[in-house]
Amino acid sequence: MKDEFVEMGPIDYLVVEFPGNRMTGEGLPMLVDLVDRGLIRILDLMFVRKEEDGSLVGLEIADLTGDGALELAVFEGVSSGLLGEDDIQEAGAALRPGSSAGILVYENLWAAPFAAALRRGGAQLVASGRIPVPAVLDALDATDTTDPGRPPTS
Repeated sequence: MKDEFVEMGPIDYLVVEFPGNRMTGEGLPMLVDLVDRGLIRILDLMFVRKEEDGSLVGLEIADLTGDGALELAVFEGVSSGLLGEDDIQEAGAALRPGSSAGILVYENLWAAPFAAALRRGGAQLVASGRIPVPAVLDALDATDTTDPGRPPTS
C-alpha cells in the first residue's frame, strides 16, 4: 500500500475562519478551478460553526451561503479519514464564538513529480512552514522604508 503513495504531492491543511458566520462563497469557484486544473486534490473538506457557548456544530457543505445555490455540492462527502474529532476540536479552539470555519486538507498535485523525485533520491522533508501574507507585506514595507545607501539592520 505504501508504494501507491510514493507519487503523492505534499499534503497541506487550512482552517479559514468566517467571522460572524459570514460566508459569501466568493472563493468557492477558485477552489473548484484549482481542482479542475489538477493543481490540488481535496482530501477532506468540512465546515463547522462555533456557537456562543463554545460548542462546535457541523455545517452541511451543499449550501453554505443560504442562497439556494449548491456551491460545494461537488465536494459533498469528500473525506479521506485524515481529519479526526481531535483535529476538529483543535480547529474549533482557534475560532471566535459566533464564527464558522472551513477545514480543508488537500494534496498539492502540482508538486507531486518533484516530491516523488526527491523521495526516490533518498531525500526526506525535515521542516515545513508558511509565512503569513501580513508578515511578508510588513517585511516588504520595512525594506521600502530603509535608506537605500545603508544596509538594513537585523
